[in-house]
Amino acid sequence: MPDPLPPLPGIDQLRAVMDSDLLAMGQTLGFRLVEIAEGRVVFEGSPGREVYNPLGTVHGGYAATLLDSACGCAVHTMLTAEQAYSTLELKVSYHRAMTVETGVVRAVGTVISLGRRAGFSEAKLTDASGRLYASATSTLIIMQR
Repeated sequence: MPDPLPPLPGIDQLRAVMDSDLLAMGQTLGFRLVEIAEGRVVFEGSPGREVYNPLGTVHGGYAATLLDSACGCAVHTMLTAEQAYSTLELKVSYHRAMTVETGVVRAVGTVISLGRRAGFSEAKLTDASGRLYASATSTLIIMQR
């Protein structure tokens, strides 16, 4: 499948995504990219019953997806038009269960360091009161397009 975005620096690609609703996975899971800066992004979502597990809470995969998106896109903001990335490793820690009553959650991703071949980032998932629900660290491979 061809790249849906023109060859732009990473931060500009993400701005185009934010302005055009090209984040299909976000539409499916009910989250969106709301802030972009060099080395930092913020996603927001409102988990509903459609992402519940059999225990009656939000499935851990919802948090993991938001955190992976935040970690990856934070690195994406610092890439050139000739670079791409892929997640090599994602470590998620779950601190508290989410339910529909949790309301809007924010996944804030930041770059820890970026080299020629690898990037390292972290993200935290919190509610409107700043309570921590999950956190993650990620290692990403940097590739030429």
